Amino acid sequence: MQQKSAEGYWKATLGLLTQVLVIWFLCSFGAGILFAEALNGIQLGGYPLGFWFAQQGSIYIFVALIFWYAKRMNQIDEEFDVHED
Repeated sequence: MQQKSAEGYWKATLGLLTQVLVIWFLCSFGAGILFAEALNGIQLGGYPLGFWFAQQGSIYIFVALIFWYAKRMNQIDEEFDVHED
């Protein structure tokens, strides 16, 4: 891999990782702790939304993040011709 191409690959990879970590933080710490009081005014399935995020919602989002990260990482790998296939 060329030096310039390697730098672009790592820049894209770190950008994706930053996006995933920001979403993870906002869902786990933000929705479950920081914004829980504001979200508790909304009901989801009979439970306050802040409580739901802390107990279940963040897990669903984390699983979705895993699949999204894998798909997007495969696209980055193919873009920079470092894929495994």
